[in-house]
Amino acid sequence: MSIRSRWLMISVGLGILLNPLNSSMVSVAIPRLQNVFHLDFTVVSWIIFSFYIASAIAQPIMGKASDLFGRRRIFLSGLVVSFVASLLAPLSPNFGWLIVFRIVQSIGTSMMVAVGMAIVRIHIIEKQATALSVLSIFLSGAAAIGPFIGGVIIHWWGWPSIFLVNIPFVMTSFLLAWRHIPKDSPSTTSNVRNMSFRKWYDLIDASGVLLFTVGLVALLVGLLSAKSSGQISLSNVIVALIGFVGLGAFVRHELKAKSSFIPLRTFATYPAMTWVNVEFMVVNLLYYSLFFGLPSYLQIVRHVSEFHTGMLMLSLGLCSLVASPMAGRWIDKSGPRPALLMSGILMTFGSVWIVTLDQTTPVISVCLALAAFGISNGLNSVAMQAALFKSSPKEIIGVASGIFNTSRYMGTILSSLLISSVMGDNFSFEGFRILGIILTLIALSLVFINWRHKESVQLHES
Repeated sequence: MSIRSRWLMISVGLGILLNPLNSSMVSVAIPRLQNVFHLDFTVVSWIIFSFYIASAIAQPIMGKASDLFGRRRIFLSGLVVSFVASLLAPLSPNFGWLIVFRIVQSIGTSMMVAVGMAIVRIHIIEKQATALSVLSIFLSGAAAIGPFIGGVIIHWWGWPSIFLVNIPFVMTSFLLAWRHIPKDSPSTTSNVRNMSFRKWYDLIDASGVLLFTVGLVALLVGLLSAKSSGQISLSNVIVALIGFVGLGAFVRHELKAKSSFIPLRTFATYPAMTWVNVEFMVVNLLYYSLFFGLPSYLQIVRHVSEFHTGMLMLSLGLCSLVASPMAGRWIDKSGPRPALLMSGILMTFGSVWIVTLDQTTPVISVCLALAAFGISNGLNSVAMQAALFKSSPKEIIGVASGIFNTSRYMGTILSSLLISSVMGDNFSFEGFRILGIILTLIALSLVFINWRHKESVQLHES
């Protein structure tokens, strides 16, 4: 790989890592934010919801925008937006403003993720597969070490540091990207000037985006408000019903739209691909329930500092990073199903281990659950992608990848909803044990499903 290609890789990698880094660092900051803003766990969980909802919406939109405005412009603009959000978030006068800046930050970082892979595919010709795998390391590595970085810097410099730490990455990436990402050809943006508002509206499927956002947010607000207050009021029911109606209208709209935000018709056409996405959603529900739940358990219930929580969470990331390359070799030989079966078994073990914890269990023992989920995540990151490629026709692989990322975000949102529903106002030992029981049941269902799939594949081959 040429020197210019390497610098291009570094400039893009430093930009795209900001999204997974910021989504994972906050897991250690939740107890501190509760104390600073005097809020219960359910309200503070919107720091997670807002980021993933905004990412799920922004990434497909920015992918389309890059085709019109150019990928270099979108990438550099994303860095500017991320810089502004990271600078202003620590100055938030209240939690509401913090959520606003968190959403802006999510949009900025999503702009880079949406076009980073495309920039590498277009401008790096030699050893392209190697280049894409390096970008995957930036993404997975940032997510893996995010809790560790968050725990260390929050311990020494407080919660604003999880935003300010982005600034060196943003500035370095901007300077390198400005110099090394080639300018977009004039033909890329030639049609933009002639587009009417109506064409813009249809292209990004603004109606679908609006229905999806209103429906999802209203449903979450209705459900979480009922759990937080401990009673089901008429207002909670009305808000939840608005959410259901909005999501129902979204599904109906997407089935008819020419340029859909989420191409739901693809699910009906390719049932095998649909099942992969459903399984991927459940896998992320399991993984992120532990990812976001365990740091709060350690800090609120076991009174572990942010620094030591980050150190313990590092075992999750390291196991995931070590397992991924080994999973690749295994899946090349045996296909994705055996790895997915082993992943389900490991998640079941980790969930059962959570249930067995009590208030006298040494804190270090949580590393067993973290290691099980970490290895499982390493297997899933490769196996689910392989299963997607196997179930998706080549002509729709771009659409399939977009839906795949949406499934990841939906699983993450569901994990936050599960934690908030179980915990309510206060994070407790009893609630964490109930969470472990629920995760065990979900993990066992995954084991059963993958076992059946493995058997059916073996019968088909014989």
